[in-house]
Amino acid sequence: MAKAAAKKPAAKKPAAKAPAAPKPKSPAEWAHDRLVMYIRNFESELDAEQEIAVGFASDETGVLRIEGLGFFEPDIITFYGRDDDGAKTQLIQHVSQLSVTLRAVPKLGEAEPPRRIGFHLTPGWIGGDSGDGSAG
Repeated sequence: MAKAAAKKPAAKKPAAKAPAAPKPKSPAEWAHDRLVMYIRNFESELDAEQEIAVGFASDETGVLRIEGLGFFEPDIITFYGRDDDGAKTQLIQHVSQLSVTLRAVPKLGEAEPPRRIGFHLTPGWIGGDSGDGSAG
């Protein structure tokens, strides 16, 4: 009597995975994303003789010509740029102490076009990628 061929079990299809829920934004990322929007909007209203700078409430830092903006989760915002004397400057601030004044200041060089950083901040940004403006 011949043996019956053993039936192979049917291959199981992998279960469809539900898309992973997006990671909730940290307070620092929320603050960063909002600052980028404010900076872009503010710069859109400047004329060809003005650049953006920031002043910080209740601080002796003075004015910082913004060259970049970043964050460190969960709660630190960083501003990169140059002070009034042209010295490279970085301000590190906790989001709970964040109070920023955007200022229009005269551009530095007569022949140079005004610096616009809004479009440099997190290229391709759609509201979530962190950026680090420390390069440069």
